[in-house]
Amino acid sequence: MSVTLALAGDTMLGRGVAALLEFTNEPAAYLTDGVREHLAEADLVVLNLECCVSARGSKWASPGKPFHFRAPPQAAEMLAGLGVGCVTLANNHALDYGYDALLDTRDHLERVGIQVVGAGPDEAQARRPVILSAGGVRVGVIGVTDHPPEYAASPDQPGVAYADLPYQVPAWLTEAVAGMRADIVLVTPHWGPNMTARPLPYVRSAAAALVKSGATLVAGHSAHVAHGVALPVLFDLGDFLDDYAVDPVLRNDLSLLFLVTFEGARVVRLRAVPIKLEYGRTELAQGREHAWISERFIGACAEMGTEADLDQGVLTIRGQGIS
Repeated sequence: MSVTLALAGDTMLGRGVAALLEFTNEPAAYLTDGVREHLAEADLVVLNLECCVSARGSKWASPGKPFHFRAPPQAAEMLAGLGVGCVTLANNHALDYGYDALLDTRDHLERVGIQVVGAGPDEAQARRPVILSAGGVRVGVIGVTDHPPEYAASPDQPGVAYADLPYQVPAWLTEAVAGMRADIVLVTPHWGPNMTARPLPYVRSAAAALVKSGATLVAGHSAHVAHGVALPVLFDLGDFLDDYAVDPVLRNDLSLLFLVTFEGARVVRLRAVPIKLEYGRTELAQGREHAWISERFIGACAEMGTEADLDQGVLTIRGQGIS
């Protein structure tokens, strides 16, 4: 039995996107038909939600923190309309508007049927995986972040599932991965600094430890730039929807939507769809921009010994049993 997961990177619905959401939460206003058609190919859509969803809260007071992201409650309906089945909140924006806003985020998402990992009302619930049914297959998902430590949940305080990955992959995480009773085990870490072209050594080491613990697929994010693939690890999914300023060199406005097809626990097909992020709206990349992100991704994969090429406008990744 085969199942396809759609994996999208950093999705920020605050600030300028939040202003648009006050007028409409129709999915077509934020993703073009072509992008939504690719999402519709999947049995399950998972993304990193890089904001809280709430009408409450005050900005988290932290020296040097420049950005605070909060989306209005109607963002939940927009995500559900896109077919999103699960989000991770394990990132550096989940607590941008405090504890109440984080708890509201979980409530709003669960109200529309979207499962949440990576943050919760206490440490145990923040770390807890979820298991979803997709195409008749049990898919386990666990979210974790290596920054910031002050957002970490405690036994009696809300927050994120934090792990000091540059130091070591903690036992609670490897044990959670090993203990998941699912056909597919997806670990989705928010790791490493922003605006890097390739994963840092500690990220690669942490990925190897997660795979050794039993992760079927590791899909990271945080850099805002898609990194290369070394199956079964997608080191960084890049960005998916936001209002961010564009780096003229790394081009964080050019990214990828990943479609991963499994038979059992084995990846049998891996595709990456080139996308272009405009202000609060994402479309399929075209022309020179399609060529730019394709060439960059093919080169990033080649650095990791992975072959990627274009097939009818979509990047196909080959290796480890994939023909």
